[in-house]
Amino acid sequence: MHPRWAGKCDACGGWNCIVEEAAPSGPLGKGNAGKGLGAPRRIDFVSLNGPSAPPPRYRTGVEEFDRVCGGGLVPGSAILIGGDPGIGKSTLLLQTVSAVARQVPCVYISGEEAIDQVRLRALRLGLAEAPVGLASATDVREIIAALDVPDGPKVAVIDSIQTMYLDTLDSAPGTVSQVRACGLELIRVAKRRGTVLLLVGHVTKEGTIAGPRVLEHMVDTVLHFEGERGHHFRLLRAVKNRFGPTDEIGVFEMAELGLREVANPSALFLEGHRGDVSGAAVYAGMEGTRPILVEIQALVAPSAFGTPRRAVIGWDPGRLAMVLAVLEARCGVAVGVNDVYLNVAGGMKVTEPAADLAVAAALLSSLTGISLPKEVVVFGEVGLSGEVRGVSQMDNRLKEAAKLGFSRAMAPQRRGLPGAPPLDLEEVRELQDLLPYFRDENRAEEL
Repeated sequence: MHPRWAGKCDACGGWNCIVEEAAPSGPLGKGNAGKGLGAPRRIDFVSLNGPSAPPPRYRTGVEEFDRVCGGGLVPGSAILIGGDPGIGKSTLLLQTVSAVARQVPCVYISGEEAIDQVRLRALRLGLAEAPVGLASATDVREIIAALDVPDGPKVAVIDSIQTMYLDTLDSAPGTVSQVRACGLELIRVAKRRGTVLLLVGHVTKEGTIAGPRVLEHMVDTVLHFEGERGHHFRLLRAVKNRFGPTDEIGVFEMAELGLREVANPSALFLEGHRGDVSGAAVYAGMEGTRPILVEIQALVAPSAFGTPRRAVIGWDPGRLAMVLAVLEARCGVAVGVNDVYLNVAGGMKVTEPAADLAVAAALLSSLTGISLPKEVVVFGEVGLSGEVRGVSQMDNRLKEAAKLGFSRAMAPQRRGLPGAPPLDLEEVRELQDLLPYFRDENRAEEL
């Protein structure tokens, strides 16, 4: 024990080894008995089936944002939003907080832009009259002093957490220690005051949120804002949500006046779909609870080099290699000497194994030059032995396809589902069942 900090320890003679620690606020063991610290409070356990009311929510009015959050913003929750630079994170949050500001007091604190820059964006988006408190600050102590008051704001946006700093730490803003400490202090005051905290996070070149991984564990919800700069749509994806489903997505379209909600994303992704082109297949996928139809495009061409190329955009390259191997080993389709290019049209990223069958159909279509009929949708998971496995929520996929004008589907066997399918179902049990449709062009038209 030392009364104050010293450069050299008198006990061991070491330099810079004395560390300041806070005194314990309660008993840590039997040694504290009789020191006036009191006995620890016992934990009370309750049963799982007790009455519990759902948490209250603030409806923002931005339906796609509310969908991803599970129905709205929960008071006292912390939401972390990450995305590539310039993708529209600040625009999305400014539009959202301007909409919810009509119900409760809201503030927007920017650590990256000056007040005039945020005002110009609000003017461009037509939000200059929204009752949102605006500030430019990076000192967490000043921000906490503004939030930790009885009549403080109910929704606070921090843009971004990497620009915040605590003067008690010697490290620079954006470092692991600063991001962790600043996030902890802001989340603590948000929980105490019941404030919805919206944190903007930068991402690394690998696409993960920069900073310590513990930041994602501290917050209640983690959202990723995705999209390609060459396309006009954006996806808001929930990868963690303590108050709603994960893997839910919201679809937005980048317009002149900011982000616009897309009520029917399947129609947007299939906007340029043509049925008379070989190497294309329409895939019916699921994103959370929402069915979405996208076009998968494939191009198989002779390789000009000794090593064939495999280029993939929007899908897992490992699964493409697996589908190609199954086509060669189980179906006798020679693809290895050709270059293979695969693209999910519109910039959509597909992670479901249910896209295997659509990828295989697009590859066979490109290899043979025979196009699939325009009214056919394809989905199913392909196993290593060439079998086509069933997928979840088949009826939801089929209903979405029928709603968009598709009349036929190539899919795995429909088991245990009552009633007739909403469209004509061509069951595919083995990957080899696809081959006859691409050997005889007349049969492909009859599909």
